[in-house]
Amino acid sequence: MLYLIAQYLHFEGLANLIRYQTFRAGAALMTALVIGLIIGPRFINMLRVRQGKGQPIREDGPQSHLAKRGTPTMGGLMILIALSVSVLLWMDLGSPLVWACLAVTIGFGLIGFMDDYDKVKKRSAAGLSSRVRLAAEFLIAGIAAWVMVQQVGSTNLYVPFLSGRYIPLGPLYFVFAAVIMVGFGNAVNLTDGLDGLAAMPVAIAAATMAIIAYLAGRADFAHYLGIPHVPRAGELAILCTGIMGACLAFLWFNAPPAAVFMGDTGSLALGGALGAIAVAAHHEIVLLIVGGLFVVETASVIIQVAVYKRTGKRVFKMAPIHHHFEQLGWKESTVVIRFWIVSIVLALIGLSTLKLR
Repeated sequence: MLYLIAQYLHFEGLANLIRYQTFRAGAALMTALVIGLIIGPRFINMLRVRQGKGQPIREDGPQSHLAKRGTPTMGGLMILIALSVSVLLWMDLGSPLVWACLAVTIGFGLIGFMDDYDKVKKRSAAGLSSRVRLAAEFLIAGIAAWVMVQQVGSTNLYVPFLSGRYIPLGPLYFVFAAVIMVGFGNAVNLTDGLDGLAAMPVAIAAATMAIIAYLAGRADFAHYLGIPHVPRAGELAILCTGIMGACLAFLWFNAPPAAVFMGDTGSLALGGALGAIAVAAHHEIVLLIVGGLFVVETASVIIQVAVYKRTGKRVFKMAPIHHHFEQLGWKESTVVIRFWIVSIVLALIGLSTLKLR
């Protein structure tokens, strides 16, 4: 909105600052952060009153988690409100890429909200049917992928570490892109099992993707680095920094002991947003590196289920893998901080793909 106003004023005077994506990216981060911190206390109190007993806690989970009963969920609504206001204020909304990524973020958030609502209403950790949830996610992701391909005009899968190398997927790219978005939405959802565990790695991944999206949107930088140039992808850097600000504000209230959980409302939306941004910027494989923590968390669940069904034995003491380390005797805060460190290392490796080609 502010970009359109500045454009109407021909970017004269202070309005000239809004011309620059870097300025708007920083402004989006601060806007989302401030909004989240302001609405947080009242929002949490409202959730506590409306939900009563809060989010149902898994009986088969770590026994230490039973003490968290009564903590309200759906804190992801806080994140979405702060993020939505921020990006609508600072982004140039003229790009279909922007709307496709926003549609995935809000759409996945709505699915997560319905899942959280079902859990709270039925006092069960089950939530919506997995088939219904996945079908809705793939529908949203498929439409978004189609819009992105129409805008970018490419169905190539670019390979990191190799300049100009790509795999032409053709129509299969739509399926691949949808899998990335849905997969990351659910990967962040699986990771969101400890206080502060999901919010900070998402913020770290978003910061990394902000840099990548900005560079991909600049023809000069993209040519120099040997990465695919995606016109107007730089606007997605503003979405990324908005995610950072909203996550940091949420983390203020989600730090141990958490006053609120983000729930599926937040985790599905944030994961879907990261996946959508990676697809739009044509850095899907790089996201698998940057978000490697989420990939490992998901892989641990898949391995645990597959091996248990085949042999009746467990590879991990408990899955997802963060619970495995809890069962080994690590304190919750130890697991969280060490996983943050892993996220930072993976982000640096992901950034290195920009030059190591």
